[in-house]
Amino acid sequence: MIASLQRLADRVLGRGEATGTIPPFDGPLKPNQLLETAPIVLSLDDGEDLATDGRHVYVAAGERVLRLDPDQPREIARPGGTITALSCLPGGALAVAIGGREVRIVGGAHDGKRWTSVAGHPLTSVNALAPTADGRGLLLTDGSREHDCARWCHDLMSGGKSGRAAQLDLDGDGAREIARGLSYAFGICAAGATVVVSESWAHRVIACDDGQHGQPLVESLPVYPSRITPAAGGGFWVTAFTARTQLVEFVLREPAYRRRMMREIEPRFWIAPKLSSGRTFLEPMQGAHIKTMGILKPWAPPRSYGLVIRLDADGLAAYSLHSRADGTHHGVVAAVECEGHLYVLAKGCGKILRLSVDAIAREFSL
Repeated sequence: MIASLQRLADRVLGRGEATGTIPPFDGPLKPNQLLETAPIVLSLDDGEDLATDGRHVYVAAGERVLRLDPDQPREIARPGGTITALSCLPGGALAVAIGGREVRIVGGAHDGKRWTSVAGHPLTSVNALAPTADGRGLLLTDGSREHDCARWCHDLMSGGKSGRAAQLDLDGDGAREIARGLSYAFGICAAGATVVVSESWAHRVIACDDGQHGQPLVESLPVYPSRITPAAGGGFWVTAFTARTQLVEFVLREPAYRRRMMREIEPRFWIAPKLSSGRTFLEPMQGAHIKTMGILKPWAPPRSYGLVIRLDADGLAAYSLHSRADGTHHGVVAAVECEGHLYVLAKGCGKILRLSVDAIAREFSL
């Protein structure tokens, strides 16, 4: 009752969840061109996720698992179905999510083991996988119980809050929910006894401990965070698949308009975040996202964006890598560190990028 009254007061006064203010890209999130100018390792149209065992980088591409060997794709598995998430496990095994509705182990001691439900509820949109700290379990995020992975934008426009994080027992049949009722869970990583989860529509990364669910680690982000992976020097790499804009925030607060838009307009033309943009004149104009003398300004409100954030062990942003509104390396959904390099999957343009971690650190130490 108190929570309902609080939400009503926020809507009337324009504060809390009802505020239309978006934090600026400033401080550690100050824009640069590091992602836009990064070398391209591989181009592929169906890239979905990246994983590493510390020696090789693996790519989920459609129904295939590829290994960059070295930097050239080699198919090593075809588990049967579109792969929506990928992770490396101890002992050389892989964990894959098939169609967002099944998690399966490929190789290793648990080869063929599979899960289709957790806590009595079927999996619907598994979009991230990661091993537990002790390697005996598998963590996952199930983005939404109402929409599959491909319909993430429908979940946002519907005000979805049915995401969850869960843990699977590799040695037995156990499976438990770590957190539920999340505003699109999209990314998970172990940090000792703590599990770190991206909550995209809430624009934050949360830390889940036993008995304490959803303590904010970093919040009020100007982007929609996605997958999380560990950094070699401690801390995490957090990707963001697109940035927030005031026009989208406004649409999210107008239910009648939003319902009619979803009912009458093709999803690709919605006033909504996108993984890529600038490919058709039919896209809706968003604020100042208009070319001036044929040039799209890099500081224009972005319809799509590319971003990776480096968080330290305390959850504080140290620096970030950008592809700005006038760039093309947008829709960043995965980043993994392997042998001194950061590999980044920009799904919006279908590219895998590679940057030297030492070079990045020098860039921000000046």
